[in-house]
Amino acid sequence: MADNISNMQKASLVLSSIGTENASLVFKNFTDDEIEKLTLEVAKNDYWPMEIVEEVLNDFYELCLTQKVISEGGIDYAREVLEKAFGHQQAAALFEKITKQLKTKAFGFVRKADYKNLLAIVQNEHPQTIALILSYARSDQASAILSELPKDVRIEVVERIAKMDSAAPDVVRSIEATLELKFANLITAESMDVGGINYIADVLNSVDRSTEKQIFDELAQRDPKLAEEIRQRMFVFEDIVMLDDMSVQAFLKEVDPKDLAVAIKGSTSEVADSIYRNMSQRARESLQTDVEYLNNVRMRDVEESQQRIVAIIRRLEDDGVLVISKGGADEIIS
Repeated sequence: MADNISNMQKASLVLSSIGTENASLVFKNFTDDEIEKLTLEVAKNDYWPMEIVEEVLNDFYELCLTQKVISEGGIDYAREVLEKAFGHQQAAALFEKITKQLKTKAFGFVRKADYKNLLAIVQNEHPQTIALILSYARSDQASAILSELPKDVRIEVVERIAKMDSAAPDVVRSIEATLELKFANLITAESMDVGGINYIADVLNSVDRSTEKQIFDELAQRDPKLAEEIRQRMFVFEDIVMLDDMSVQAFLKEVDPKDLAVAIKGSTSEVADSIYRNMSQRARESLQTDVEYLNNVRMRDVEESQQRIVAIIRRLEDDGVLVISKGGADEIIS
């Protein structure tokens, strides 16, 4: 029955059951956004059937026990103990849950840090180390840091993130120890997915256009195939021509007309046509007039306007309002 309620509801049931003092200690480990969501969910709690509460608390206990056995005895020992206690199928399910949960805890300090403080920490590290740390960062943090790294280091980091697919637990532990950050039970499996093509594409979608151009110009010389793979996963302003009419109409509702005029001024006629044909005649004529009378527009302003529009498009895709397709009819990028 507990499978029919959300993870946030389950968390709220656990917090509601452990008492205010324990709950306050647990809250210290959450981000402000998580605290806000959990507080709202706890406040909404009224009545839950006892069998559901017991099932949720039992699941929570089993996950805590699994994590404890893994941290104290290691992977192989934990697998043996859990299989004896719960059976092969349930033990495997517990391992999967714990692995997914603890992946998000690795380098948790990175995701909470201000990017300037993070930059101060990583800027003197080896490019491979920077790549690993940024692979655990939020994409907005990673893009901000990439923009401020020296050009030669920047391209090294981008290349290494793109080619990264797993990280050995001892490497992660060593780097965290070097940074003098004490985290327990971060790794529960032999390797973890980090970095990769999709991740670096998401990062590069957030950097400024000049940084993006510099990275691709140099990466194309060093590894043309990798550069093309990354580019195929990205969405830039010129890719608006690939959106269907309904998707164009959806993002036009949210775009600032001033941004739209500046963005079109520095774009191609194909992009402009894609936008104009999805506007009412009155709106189209007004926008065309604005574009016509724009003079001496700085390229930096054009790029910033285009980036704001792309950010809206990507947000709408995340919300399921539109779909971005690139690189073939069946490929979806996010």
